[in-house]
Amino acid sequence: MAKSITVDSLDIYYGDFLAVEGVTMTIKARSVTAFIGPSGCGKSTFLRSLNRMHEVIPGARVEGKVMVDGQSLYDAAVDPVAVRRQIGMVFQRPNPFPTMSIYDNVLAGNRLNAKKMKRAEADDIVERSLKGANLWNEVKDRLNKPGMGLSGGQQQRLCIARAIAVEPQVLLMDEPCSALDPISTSAIEDLIHELKTEYTIVIVTHNMQQAARVSDETGFFNLKAAGQPGHLVEFNSTQKMFANPDNESTEAYISGRFG
Repeated sequence: MAKSITVDSLDIYYGDFLAVEGVTMTIKARSVTAFIGPSGCGKSTFLRSLNRMHEVIPGARVEGKVMVDGQSLYDAAVDPVAVRRQIGMVFQRPNPFPTMSIYDNVLAGNRLNAKKMKRAEADDIVERSLKGANLWNEVKDRLNKPGMGLSGGQQQRLCIARAIAVEPQVLLMDEPCSALDPISTSAIEDLIHELKTEYTIVIVTHNMQQAARVSDETGFFNLKAAGQPGHLVEFNSTQKMFANPDNESTEAYISGRFG
């Protein structure tokens, strides 16, 4: 079940440094939300706070609320590992586990969850996940070959298959196409369109056209000045953001006048 995410007055710190300040937004279920903005304005930091990966960095913490369907992710009783299972992550560079086959890469998260699986069940998860990532037909005859033997675009789809194998509700993607060629990028974008029927997807991208193509809603982040915290300038439907934004600086960024 895809879930919505409500963020209220979120401040994100690295030690004493306030990196992102005062973010409030609602991310709709079964939709694609894109974050755009210049480098260093806190988009990826904010993304990582949505599945508690930010706090893996020593001294990193948040203040404020992140709620998934009414449940506070940062509640003391909530297990961060369970949060990361529910809210999957796909990184900028494809990162298949180098020593594992394609088959074992897909199952890595399921095995981490320490479930004993029958072979038939494992086979089903692998096939379902690879089909979900539009990769099955390309790799079904070489599942025991190393994941690292795939092309960059295939490796990224393998990482998406690995993320959806554990049946998360939300999929976070941190610039998933920045290391890929245009054809692979197009394949990932098509895949994002298909996945949003089942998942809530949040994507950070530096590619304006990509944000315009794949997302339903867009958040524009910016900094007032170097060394200042990043903040959310505007959050709107993508159509409105790109046609008629509310904020002048959004318009300036989208039209390429700065950033």
